[in-house]
Amino acid sequence: MFKQKKSFARDMVTITKMTEMYCSAHHADSHSALCEDCADFVDYIEVRLQKCPYGENKPTCANCPVHCYKPARREQGNAIMRYAGPRMLFRHPLLTLAHYLQGLIKVVHPRELTREQRARLKMK
Repeated sequence: MFKQKKSFARDMVTITKMTEMYCSAHHADSHSALCEDCADFVDYIEVRLQKCPYGENKPTCANCPVHCYKPARREQGNAIMRYAGPRMLFRHPLLTLAHYLQGLIKVVHPRELTREQRARLKMK
């Protein structure tokens, strides 16, 4: 599999911060930690990011031709990002900038790559 580098860690921090913001605003009993549903979501995202076919060169999920999440989890992620996205700029500006720049990455669907190109992606 591919090596987990800075991009994976940054993505995990970003989605965790966004989920914490959403959870504290929408789930009244969770002011210090994530509720069970939100914690499950973050765990699910971590597993899916580890299995991303693009590895270190992954785009943001909104710009990705491969949809890794189940429909219910995608809806949950969209709700979290719709709420937390605009607020991230003021609370975590560096993470927001890194996420925006990552969104500029253009990728090709893995099925359009040759076997050698796919192997190189997994080696990185």
